[in-house]
Amino acid sequence: MFDSIYRPGLLDGQVVLVTGGGTGIGRCSAHEVAALGATAVVAGRREEPLRATVAEIAEAGGQADWCPLDIRDEAAVEAAVGGVVERHGRLDGLVNNAGGQFPAPAEAISPNGWRSVIDLNLNGTFLVTRAAFRAWMGEHGGAIVSIAADMWNGFAFMSHTGAARAGVVNLTKTLAVEWAGRGVRVNAVAPGTIYSSGMDSYDEDVQRLAADNARKVPAGRVGTESEVSAAVVYLLSPAAAFTTGATLRVDGGSSLLKEPVLPLGAGASTGAFDGFHLAREVPPAWSGEAG
Repeated sequence: MFDSIYRPGLLDGQVVLVTGGGTGIGRCSAHEVAALGATAVVAGRREEPLRATVAEIAEAGGQADWCPLDIRDEAAVEAAVGGVVERHGRLDGLVNNAGGQFPAPAEAISPNGWRSVIDLNLNGTFLVTRAAFRAWMGEHGGAIVSIAADMWNGFAFMSHTGAARAGVVNLTKTLAVEWAGRGVRVNAVAPGTIYSSGMDSYDEDVQRLAADNARKVPAGRVGTESEVSAAVVYLLSPAAAFTTGATLRVDGGSSLLKEPVLPLGAGASTGAFDGFHLAREVPPAWSGEAG
């Protein structure tokens, strides 16, 4: 059974929808909320991992359900979220975990590639969040947690997802204000490099570079799925009753000392402007010209 840091029964009787709940951080979060007494409803496009996660939770003694969902499809989202409320009678928590991206330099990203990542990570998050509010939370309150990313200093070679996740963080702030009077808290978690099944979507070179970069962050390692899940559960829990509009960074300090996802490589330095006629000449060691 999941070894949660939180007390047993913390989420007894609640229903929590986790998008992208069949793999990675979503799967881990579903396991933890179920271990704490909630019914975890996992949603995603692929049936096999959803069924597998539900079976794992049931084997551990928890309650779980699943539903097919493409978060980019507005009609499907409204139907799926409404179906969760119809089957389970409530919807106390939402974890917006579904998303995806691919590494590429900005100039190589096609319009379709750009739109696909924005649609999945930003538009999909909005559609599911709005559906949860309309179907239950607007009248009964609730807690929403969206998974963002370490994009605070830009996101080299991930410009599409960096833009989308920054949008999610701003959306989180906006909805926190709009919905506070309805008893709905809206927060986000921004993971750094986390070792999970999500890494399998990248090729070996990217995985190797991510591992190398992780050793350079202040914490000196990659994070675990359960460290992210613990942050999610905190924001779902009564302990966060006075917390809304926040984004909790779970990144080992990587956002304070960020490495690009791919090597930047050497290039020509930018030209300098120096209009001061009495300025000292910049020595090569300071100018970037030293060999």
